[in-house]
Amino acid sequence: MIKKIFKWFFILLFTLIALLGLWVWQAAKKDKPLGFPFMADSIDVFFNRVAISFIEDSPETLSSLRVLEQFGIKGHQDDLDDASIEAGNKGFEKTKKNLEILKSYEDSDLTDGQKLSKELMVYLLQQGVDGEKFRYHNYPVNQLFGAQSNFPSFMDAQHQVNSLRDAEDYVTRLSKVDTKFEQILEGIKLRTSMGVVPPKFVIKRVLDEMNAFVEQPIEENILYASLAKKLEKADIENAEKDEVLAKAKAVIKDDVHRAYNGFISYFSSLDDNATTDDGIWKLPDGGEAYKYALKQFTTTDYSADYIHNTGVSEVQRIQAEILDILSNEGFDVSVGFTSAMKTLSDDPRFYYPDTDEGRQQILDDYQVMIDEISGGLDSAFRVKPKAPVEVKRIPLFKEKTSPGAYYQGPSLDGSRPGIFYANLYDIKATPKYGMRTLAYHEAVPGHHFQIAITQELEDMPIFRNFSLFTAYSEGWALYTERLAWELGFQSNPYDNIGRLQAELFRAVRLVVDTGIHAKRWTREEAIDYMQENTGMAESDVISEIERYIVMPGQATAYKVGMMKILELREKAKAALGNKFDLRDFHDQVLKNGAVPLSVLEKLINRYIETKLQA
Repeated sequence: MIKKIFKWFFILLFTLIALLGLWVWQAAKKDKPLGFPFMADSIDVFFNRVAISFIEDSPETLSSLRVLEQFGIKGHQDDLDDASIEAGNKGFEKTKKNLEILKSYEDSDLTDGQKLSKELMVYLLQQGVDGEKFRYHNYPVNQLFGAQSNFPSFMDAQHQVNSLRDAEDYVTRLSKVDTKFEQILEGIKLRTSMGVVPPKFVIKRVLDEMNAFVEQPIEENILYASLAKKLEKADIENAEKDEVLAKAKAVIKDDVHRAYNGFISYFSSLDDNATTDDGIWKLPDGGEAYKYALKQFTTTDYSADYIHNTGVSEVQRIQAEILDILSNEGFDVSVGFTSAMKTLSDDPRFYYPDTDEGRQQILDDYQVMIDEISGGLDSAFRVKPKAPVEVKRIPLFKEKTSPGAYYQGPSLDGSRPGIFYANLYDIKATPKYGMRTLAYHEAVPGHHFQIAITQELEDMPIFRNFSLFTAYSEGWALYTERLAWELGFQSNPYDNIGRLQAELFRAVRLVVDTGIHAKRWTREEAIDYMQENTGMAESDVISEIERYIVMPGQATAYKVGMMKILELREKAKAALGNKFDLRDFHDQVLKNGAVPLSVLEKLINRYIETKLQA
């Protein structure tokens, strides 16, 4: 605990120095923030300086971390991130400069821990440099994580209101969304001129979402309703609450609606330039862009063909295992996988009532499952997160186009727990036999264990507490679905079908992601393949395929990461024999935070060697 206090004291000290100019600038309304005021004289200082230099440029990140607020520093919370092209240019130049400086540190002068941190930061910065040529190969306004839905989600989840100043800053932030959206629109227009135009379905989805957003009564708008709910709990006079809400209503009607109407106007005209081609292959240098995306997300050099063929093989294996279980449970499997799974999914005993009460029961049961497994992991884990985890429903305004679930990590100050968000839009998309697997993936011992533990790790540079390597983090979450079954938490055969169906889903992702972006499959071809080979609800299949289209490569990381962790576990078992301890293995995977798979393999090899010599 003492070490942690000192760590955060020094991080705060560095942050205060870095942000002092920014804070004063914001208060005085000057033209630009001051730069970081000192040069690094050790690599440890450099690590933190690089991390803080990026954080200080992001008021939204500062609000999400909530490190400064507990010390009364709030100069950032009335502002939004700069989304201009110029800001992006500066970010790339900063990345190049930091990479050059980092490479100048000699490995011979570093400890083992510093060498690992250097290797990880070089990897991250190099990714950024390599990605500059593909910076416009994306769609900033899309149906999954676009600016139009990220902004209200950020204001709802991240901007806390505990005082009158917090509430006033909330309203000020609302007034600045018009400027931010204009900056984003500038980049979208540049993309259009380059031939980077979203597919037609993306345009339709975002237009439907944004039109519904501006047509909704302001009192029901999430931006207003969220503020009203936060004010109920804040220690503020009623008259002041009413005044803040009146200002918020006016700002939403004026600035916020103007921002959204700007997007609506442009995207309505953009439809004429759009096609039904969906893969990244259609964009300039699309093939190279996809190679970069696969490397970025899988942290491997696997080719699209290798990933595709591995996916096809895994789909066949997992389907055979599911059919064996269904046969043992009395299902007619002679009709084939798709028909057998339809019989299973049509069985009403596996679903909750399609009511508000039924949806609340789903949330309650998820929490019971999480609490149950949380108390039974001593044989598999020594290190566990201190932060709790809660289950919540995905906000209604974006539920229709959101994935089946996602996880949000806890805040550093302990004011917000980890949150497992469940999508309850389509009750048929939540069969009872799939709930345990989803809870284990998103919460315990999946994302919550990995992300919260990483945030809580001590004696390492702060950037490693927040590094994100998708193949590692998603691979871990998928691995823990299998681990929970191995530990006996899915003994019901139908729960095991749920586990296998989830793994099958990730194997199918290998096929459809590469199919769309490398083999030029259409959206409809990908939907048909996924539906035929998973037995998932149609609404989920459509949402997933549309997700892969706007996030090329990301969907391949899950299964690639899982297979690598299992491969390394089996390697350790074979090498160590009786010396193998599952808790030791999990320590090695978790205690260094998120890392590329190539680095994870080095760490496990070192663990095996050390264990053999002991």
